[in-house]
Amino acid sequence: MTNLLWNVLKVSPVIAATFLTANSALAAEVNEQVTNEPVTNVSQLSQETNNIGQVTSVSQFSDVQPTDWAFQALQSLVERYGCIAGYPNGTYRGNRALTRYEFAAGLNACLDRVNELIATATADVVTREDLATLQRLQEEFSAELATLRGRVDSLEARTAELEANQFSTTTKLRGEAIFALANAFGDERAGGGDLQDNTILANRARLSFESSFTGRDKLQIRLQARNITQFDGGSSTRPNVTGTSMTRLGFDGSNNNNVEVDKVNYEFNLSDALRVKVDAFGAEIWNNTNVFNPDFRSSGSGAISRYGRFSPIYRASSPGGAGLTLTFNPGGPLSFTGAYLAPRANNPTDDNGLFDGANAFFGQIDFKPSEALNLGFTYSRTYQNSANGINLFGSQGSAIANNPFNNAATTANNYSIQANFRPSPRIGIGGWVGYTEASAETGGGGNADIWYWAANLGIRDFGREGNLLGVIFGQPPRAAGGSGLAAVDSDTSYHLEGLYRVRVSSNLSITPGLLVIFNPEHNDNNDTIYVGTLRTTFSF
Repeated sequence: MTNLLWNVLKVSPVIAATFLTANSALAAEVNEQVTNEPVTNVSQLSQETNNIGQVTSVSQFSDVQPTDWAFQALQSLVERYGCIAGYPNGTYRGNRALTRYEFAAGLNACLDRVNELIATATADVVTREDLATLQRLQEEFSAELATLRGRVDSLEARTAELEANQFSTTTKLRGEAIFALANAFGDERAGGGDLQDNTILANRARLSFESSFTGRDKLQIRLQARNITQFDGGSSTRPNVTGTSMTRLGFDGSNNNNVEVDKVNYEFNLSDALRVKVDAFGAEIWNNTNVFNPDFRSSGSGAISRYGRFSPIYRASSPGGAGLTLTFNPGGPLSFTGAYLAPRANNPTDDNGLFDGANAFFGQIDFKPSEALNLGFTYSRTYQNSANGINLFGSQGSAIANNPFNNAATTANNYSIQANFRPSPRIGIGGWVGYTEASAETGGGGNADIWYWAANLGIRDFGREGNLLGVIFGQPPRAAGGSGLAAVDSDTSYHLEGLYRVRVSSNLSITPGLLVIFNPEHNDNNDTIYVGTLRTTFSF
């Protein structure tokens, strides 16, 4: 082996790794000199090449010392041939193991430098022995060089094709479509009367345009169309299906399939630890923070019920409309979220606007002492008035719990503790308990004590990778007592839900599920109500 080849092998792990592959006879001699580290692929090489700078002296490398075994070889290559490059931070990183393609690219650069030296009549620098060695190397790696040129040409052609036909240079399009086959059944609806038990087939479609201008920010504009009936007590525009909001599905709602903008927001990093999100419309605090229920939080792939997705405190704190959310994550086990939301921030009339109307102040501490355990401590103070309607928990729990003072303006202090424990990657155990102290701000005054809780079990990859078997059990919000109330919830309702999400492909899942409400509206006189659902979710 010539001195030049040996020096090249010692200085560059690229060359060493290549020759270990191409020439097995050299393996024993070079093996001890090469440090095995993760290999850089061709695309990474092309990115890093732009960041590498030529050096003229080995002393420019901060990580190369005169005592290093390769110091003399590196010094020789730098000073004799000038074809060794370093990184902008002044390092050489001589212990990195690279690919044959990378070696071919590096070798080609050195050959170009040698040809330049020859062309400028500096033959005394390059010996005949060196040229013979380089010629042999060039011949041996001619196939790799040709392959590399072909790959580059192919990548350039494909890149040009993508640029010519791309949707946008800044925007990604995400979509989700739900087909829901559902039916509510039982003897009677809550409060008496025939339960509307005809099977429905309905849909919800969403298109989300997500743009980034710096790589660390996101502008979201979401379009939605849906016609999924709410299985509840109805209104002047909706049928009374079950007589209670406890039977609502987690993905219901209808705008008669008219396409509408339902969400506009922008988020960015104010610093490495502080994330800011501004909701101009469609603010939902559960989309802005951790809800400690990863298996069931999604309306398209999580729980089938509204109550089973996460603690009611998030709906109590999300009147919609506009809002500002700050998330502080210093990198330890604790992170913090603070938010302010107003449902009718765009309305300048009395009892509306950004600060004069209904609003919510939200704060949460996220404590994650280990990878297996995540705890949340959440508080919010909300104000609702008749201009926007009183619905303390976003149609979860009993009618009394949602509107305890018969449409009087209401202030509520909401407290909730959430937990999620994963004893293994496949098993998740979670739940929440919450308390709300509500006060009437108009009329004769009054206060209400409202409680709720739930526990759940999720088993991932049950039967097949990507599947989820889930069970949820709990008590929806219940007005347990207080003063100035028209009535209290004297009995207790229980929520039981079972589901099995089957992952057909990365873009398609099918979830059969059954929801059972015992003693609806916290009234033992009401018959048990069942809701069966087959949810098919397409995503892209």
